[in-house]
Amino acid sequence: MDDVEIEDVNDDDVPQIQKAPENQDLTFLSQTVGDVLAQYGWCLLIVTVLVYLLIQQLSKRRASQASSTPPPQTQQDPLSVARRQEALEAARRRMQEEHDAQTAIFREKQKKQEEEKRRQKIEMWDSMQEGKSYHGNAKLSQSAEEASSSTVLKPKTEKKSLRSTGYNPLTGEGGGSCSWRPGRRGPSSGG
Repeated sequence: MDDVEIEDVNDDDVPQIQKAPENQDLTFLSQTVGDVLAQYGWCLLIVTVLVYLLIQQLSKRRASQASSTPPPQTQQDPLSVARRQEALEAARRRMQEEHDAQTAIFREKQKKQEEEKRRQKIEMWDSMQEGKSYHGNAKLSQSAEEASSSTVLKPKTEKKSLRSTGYNPLTGEGGGSCSWRPGRRGPSSGG
């Protein structure tokens, strides 16, 4: 429908209808929004960001609460619950029995080691009472065991004492093919 302008010939009592401007409502709206943004723009921006962050925080909280609460318990068959508990008890018993067996084996090894130490102490005491050196006997028994296990023995080489060769590590002389020398004194060269 077109905006029609009706004019009466008699301008006495009848009001005249005039054609309205076309963009009056959009102009008024844009002016109002512009004025509000000019006065309260930063405040509106900050309030908008805070509302957004509040919504994000609440959604995270709701998600964490939903995941942390267990789902509602449904009716379970008492027989299945009893079977599950029996299976748990059986598994616990097996694990306990394995642990007990390992503990018994460990204790047996400990007793054997203690018995061996006690036997060695008795042998040492007896050899000392007879006037023999225990360490000598121990070395002889060890060397006999080594000889029986390996037939090739390495000859012993005499080591020269470091004092007889004139070795002094602080001077860097007489110690062999390798010698240490102190670094230069003074400032380091750098760019």
